[in-house]
Amino acid sequence: MDQLALLFVLLLGALVSVPLGDRFGLPAPVLMTLLGIVLAVADFVPNVDVPPDLILPLLLPPLLYAAVRRTSWRQFAANRRPIFLLAVALVFVTTVCVAAVAHSIVPGLPVAAAVALGALVAPPDPVAATAVAGQLGLPRRLVSILEGEGLFNDVTAIVLYHVAVAAAVSGAFHPARAALDLVLSAVVAVAVGVALGWSANRLLDLLGDATLQVGLTLLVPYASYVLAEELHGSGVLAVLTTALFLSEYGTDPDDVMTRLAGHTFWDIVDTLVTGVAFGLIGLELHNAIRTASGRWGEMLGWAGVIVAVVVVVRLVYLLPATWLTKRLHAKRDHDEDIPMTWRETVIMWWSGMRGVASVALALAIPLETDDGSAFPDRNEIVFIAFGVIMATLVLQGLTLPWLVKRLGVQSDTEREKEFERALAVRAAKAAKRRLREIEEVEELPEELSEQMLRRAFEIGVRISPEMGEEERREAHEMRMRRLKRMRRIQGELLSAARHEVLAARSEPGADPEIVDRVLRHLDVRSLR
Repeated sequence: MDQLALLFVLLLGALVSVPLGDRFGLPAPVLMTLLGIVLAVADFVPNVDVPPDLILPLLLPPLLYAAVRRTSWRQFAANRRPIFLLAVALVFVTTVCVAAVAHSIVPGLPVAAAVALGALVAPPDPVAATAVAGQLGLPRRLVSILEGEGLFNDVTAIVLYHVAVAAAVSGAFHPARAALDLVLSAVVAVAVGVALGWSANRLLDLLGDATLQVGLTLLVPYASYVLAEELHGSGVLAVLTTALFLSEYGTDPDDVMTRLAGHTFWDIVDTLVTGVAFGLIGLELHNAIRTASGRWGEMLGWAGVIVAVVVVVRLVYLLPATWLTKRLHAKRDHDEDIPMTWRETVIMWWSGMRGVASVALALAIPLETDDGSAFPDRNEIVFIAFGVIMATLVLQGLTLPWLVKRLGVQSDTEREKEFERALAVRAAKAAKRRLREIEEVEELPEELSEQMLRRAFEIGVRISPEMGEEERREAHEMRMRRLKRMRRIQGELLSAARHEVLAARSEPGADPEIVDRVLRHLDVRSLR
């Protein structure tokens, strides 16, 4: 099997793992990691030959962009306190604790190298957290916090990692300069993100066509990441800023085709890239095995201790942090998504799985320092990092569904339905307001006006049937049954038309482009 065949196996696995995960109640990323482990120990599978410095630029931009599309800037702003406590403060705390323990148990491990190890194992993976949490039906407030933590903690961890590696390579560390680099990195990233977001928004209007617009959204996150890194900013933060800008300002309510096409396209990209990313994590296991080189007992012991530190620090930190957030939340009027019970706090604790970023950072550790000597204890750092990744991702990922079920943590479906009803009412009222504005400038026949008024009401009822009164709901249900029957018949008519058009495609003299154009027209008509 060559590298290209291996890539196709991972892509196929990414697709198959989704229905398998749904069937057995297991997260698809964990299944892909297990597939990668199986492939890694198979003799006929080659070692993965991906330069470590390309893993993050190739995989993170589309994954981050896809994740941000599911959220909004308002959600981040509302949850800024818990996100800061988890994505910034917890990363610092975990880095310090891991560095202190690793420096004390690994003979001869320098402080700078220990900090690099702490930084690369500190951030929970944003893709693993959102993929796992989204499948388990957790409360929306927990999913929001996990998404925010996963998206922003990489920024902090990667900056800490680069500072620590630079200190280990050069042999010198300047705290003031490191703090300044952290601030400048964030400022540059935000500036690049906003500039590219604004430019992409203007270019989307210029392109017009849905296919070209969706294609541009694939290029934008890569451009944002690369440009920010070239300017010594945080590529991760730049992608987040660009994606949040476009989600806030780059949406045209009436551009239905672009929205539908973009949603489908990014679902496909998210599924495939996520599968490949976690498959690579399993495949990179051979690197960890190779670094052990006969010291299995000693290195497994070190890895076990660091795994315990990472897991325990998260729990010990979350308990007072959650309590503090609740106290601050009680003194304010605005809504903020926080864990409301100890059960939800436990789920947040066990959801701290490491993944793609940790693998890429571990493999990207330089081989040599500036004076030509080997990077101190590089093999030990890589092995310990993979031990943490495998333990948290596989062990926690496989047991998290059981823990959620055991603790009975579920989404607040009644609250979600209430919000859906409120949106349905707002949609219907907006439609009625627009109808009144039209009636002020156009003289509509009474019959047409009443019909349009019913249609405006039905806009809301179709979103949430419970918003109507009992009698009106029954009348609506009768109309819906009749409409469903009409749509079934219309669907069969359109199906017959499509079959006839497709048959014409293979006839002599038929122009395939014209046939496809007519077929697209029929397909769009089927969506109405």
